[in-house]
Amino acid sequence: MTRSVPLPVLDDSPKEECGVVAVWNHPDAVHLGYLGLFALQHRGQEAAGLAATSNGKINSQRGQGLVSDVLTPDRLALLDNYYNKDKTSHPQNRGVIGHTRYSTAGGSGIENIQPLVETMFDGPIAVAHNGNLINADAWKHELSKRGQIFHTSSDTEVMIHLLASPDQRDTPDPTAAMLRNLQGAFSLTLLFKDRIEAARDPWGFRPLVLGKLDDGSPVVASETVALDVMGAEFIREIEPGEIVTLSDEGVSTRRFAAPATKLARCIFEHVYFANPASTVFGQNVLISRERFGAQLAIESPVEADIVMPMPDSGRSAANGFAHQSGIPYREGIVPNRYVGRTFIKPTQAERAAAVRLKLNVVSEIVQGKRVIIVDDSIVRGTTTREKMKQIREAGAKEIHVRISCPPITNPCFFGVDFATPDQLIAHERSIEEIRKFLGVDSLHYLSHDGMLSVMNNADTGYCTACFTGDYPVDPSRPLACEVSAKAQTPLMNNG
Repeated sequence: MTRSVPLPVLDDSPKEECGVVAVWNHPDAVHLGYLGLFALQHRGQEAAGLAATSNGKINSQRGQGLVSDVLTPDRLALLDNYYNKDKTSHPQNRGVIGHTRYSTAGGSGIENIQPLVETMFDGPIAVAHNGNLINADAWKHELSKRGQIFHTSSDTEVMIHLLASPDQRDTPDPTAAMLRNLQGAFSLTLLFKDRIEAARDPWGFRPLVLGKLDDGSPVVASETVALDVMGAEFIREIEPGEIVTLSDEGVSTRRFAAPATKLARCIFEHVYFANPASTVFGQNVLISRERFGAQLAIESPVEADIVMPMPDSGRSAANGFAHQSGIPYREGIVPNRYVGRTFIKPTQAERAAAVRLKLNVVSEIVQGKRVIIVDDSIVRGTTTREKMKQIREAGAKEIHVRISCPPITNPCFFGVDFATPDQLIAHERSIEEIRKFLGVDSLHYLSHDGMLSVMNNADTGYCTACFTGDYPVDPSRPLACEVSAKAQTPLMNNG
């Protein structure tokens, strides 16, 4: 029996996390970093930035807004001139890292915009981070007691303070020592005056890939789509628990921790976050979503006239559903690409108007039809309800909603912005209660087993805690990494 609690009034869409990119010692590194961030814009729209090292210093250009709004031609030119000004006398030790952000830890203030840039005892450092640290508050409390002062509310700043602390800097490998003190999700790049280091947590929550440009310059990015846009060849994924160093000596790697026995790669990367053109965790995202849709059609058949996607993220699953069911695919909802996110509005009328501005229903497509609407997920519910009302008003005879993942019933602590249960429409509500709230004729979600059945390597481990409540790391009791002697040895050198 479910408990009746007030229904949320927030935007439906899960918020993306962040995207990172890095380029070492290429003459067009600033421009390439910009292109890489542009390709990762879907991972965060709040803020963006690039940081470059040249002649032992780090300069950055950062700001709130989209990549194209922040990194204007003038600002890119300033950064490029800085990066290249000493290339004749100092042709080496030059690198760029970049970040596009949606805040999942800390606020959206300008002080939290990444890459974070600080100066330590041995020189400057910049950090760009995708993920969320579950032990950041504990470390902030401990480090503050030692007299360290935090300038941001971001969990990422903890990394810089740990690197600067004597406990880490006096070890043979300060970066590895610092990383072993982090718990949670992190795929990150660190820019030093003579190298870039890229690392991924031992559970592999977030993607991170290594590539190579035509001249051999190494690059790192959150997704393969960024490598494609930069014109880089995909080499491999950066492994969970691995540090990859990009420097003038080439590419070298070592481990700071052994991979978790059971990996916890975020299944939501395939459900929603990642670009359909990307290969994430060894599998193309578009193909995964089509398979989700096909499996959904097998699990929840219904007689209908057309299959329609909720744009844009429902398209691939809707294609798979239509192909499997034999029901014609039609585009009956047209997005307005010049309207921003549907944030909380002060009145219901304004919320409804925002939804209507964002998505327009084609009445000629839906009138008198039994319509199947396929979407990737329902997080909060309000946007979906408003859209179902609009489809009904446009003359749909029946509305059958199909969701290509299981109900999201639990908060995420690893980099997705639904951190409290009251943000989730499916938390302690039955599917029938949700169906009534949405005002549709039927509602079915893809089963948990059905979702995993389409993944090529499901047996090696995915995090599905937002559906099951089975967290790979207990967020209330973060544990220390267990690092074996083998885990601290290099994987390869100059690879």
